[in-house]
Order: sequence, then structure tokens, then C-alpha cells
Amino acid sequence: MASASQWSEDRPGFFRLTVATTNCYLVKAPDGVTLVDGGLPATGRVLDELLRHLGLTRRDIDAVLLTHGHFDHVGLARGLRSDGVPVHVHPGDRRLARHPYSYRPAVARVPYLFGHPGGLPFIGRMAMAGALAVRGVDAHLAIHDGETVDVPGRPTALHTPGHTDGHCAFFFPSQDVLVSGDALVTLDPYTGIGGPQIVADAATADAAASIRSLDVLERTEAAVVLPGHGAPWTRGIAAAVQRARIVGRH
Repeated sequence: MASASQWSEDRPGFFRLTVATTNCYLVKAPDGVTLVDGGLPATGRVLDELLRHLGLTRRDIDAVLLTHGHFDHVGLARGLRSDGVPVHVHPGDRRLARHPYSYRPAVARVPYLFGHPGGLPFIGRMAMAGALAVRGVDAHLAIHDGETVDVPGRPTALHTPGHTDGHCAFFFPSQDVLVSGDALVTLDPYTGIGGPQIVADAATADAAASIRSLDVLERTEAAVVLPGHGAPWTRGIAAAVQRARIVGRH
């Protein structure tokens, strides 16, 4: 991958697109292409670059799976649905996906950021990437806990509430890869701190529930974790969860 690119193939067929510390994943499987999360609006340029590299277009994407409905994860979803791509979300986040700013975190965001200035540069980059101008999507196809989602790659949906009510992670058992969304990240954009952890109270609805949902992730025994923010974790989900529990809520 060229250094100027903002995508990389972390595992065969798993392409990470990163804009303003926010990840989404294009999964190229033998039976088609799935996009997990929609990133920020500026992610569109990176997506098109990657698709050209693969000899594909946006209309070749078979499905979009949303881990949750926050503004930094649905940025491309509305446009892709307009192109005919089905968008899936857990029923608990269907309303949030339509209105991606309509949530109340555990603590007020602005005071939190001023108390944690390490996060300000990351939040600034997200704003520059279109975080303040995201339009929601009517993700009318429902994801349910424990089901094998009938999309390319055949991931298992894991309901992991806490960050949002309907947050889901996606486990791809044949590749031993877990896309954890914001249920577990390796960089928190609200603090600027790296390492496995749950997202800060300033962007999480229920931190105690997030900690409990780590058990769901750990049971996958996944070898590789691809988070919503931060670099891939390749030392197994158990080690990541252990570190996240030590960090706790913040």
C-alpha cells in the first residue's frame, strides 16, 4: 500500500479504511463484498480508491452492516442505500441510524473534552472529515443477536450493548476475525489514549453495560480484532478484553 493511502488489507480479504481515526471495513469474500460501517463523509474518497484498486464500483457492494448508528459510522450509508445497497442494523439502533446525533452519552461531551485535551486533535480531524454534516439512513433490514447474517462473509452478529443500545460486533468464524466496532477500540478519539479499551463516557450511553459486553466478545476466542477506532489487535481477543477491563470506564 502506498503511504498516501488510507486503506490497508489487514487480513486476506479484510480491507480497513481509516479517515480521522475512524475505521470501516470492506470484506471481499468469494460470494461478494460487504462493507462493515459507513465511516465519515470523507471516507467516500478512500472507498472509491480502494474499489478502483479491486476493479469494483460502489454498486458491487452487496450489503452494509452497521455496528451502530453514531454519526462517525453511518457517513456513507445513506448514499450507498440510494445506490441500491441494502443497509442492516440492530433494531435497537434503527432510530439512531436515522438521527445519528440524537443520543445522550453518560457525561456531557464538551466539558469532558476540555478535561481530556488529548482528544481535541482527534475530534477536530473528525469534524474536518464531515462529522458535523452526516445525514442519517433508514436501515430497514434488521440484525439479530447470534444470527449468521446472510451477506458475503457470513458473519455472526453479536449484540454488544453499552456504547449504544443496539451496538453489534461481527465475528467472521472462517477467518477468525472479529470486527468489534466501538464495543472495544484500540484508540479512544475522546482521550487520545491508545490500547484496548471501551470508548469514553463522553460517547458511550452505558459504560457498565459496555464492560459486560466484553464477555460476549471474549467468548468468540477470535485471533484478530478489527476495531472501530485504532489499529488492529492481533494478540487475541482474550488479551484485549483483559486490558480493557483493567482500563475500565473513563
